[in-house]
Amino acid sequence: MTKRQKPCPICKKPRSEEHTPFCSVRCKDRDLAQWFGDGYAVPSRPASPEEIATADWDRQD
Repeated sequence: MTKRQKPCPICKKPRSEEHTPFCSVRCKDRDLAQWFGDGYAVPSRPASPEEIATADWDRQD
């Protein structure tokens, strides 16, 4: 049984070995821009300003 390769998650074209899981540099860049532009988000509760101000940034997990 042959395993069918998944398409590029951005444009649905066949993936490129060089740019896996994307098909091109353009799709890789579009995906990165989604993360930078808040297009994607990791679900969690919003942090309050007090939590942010008192966070111990030197001792992160």
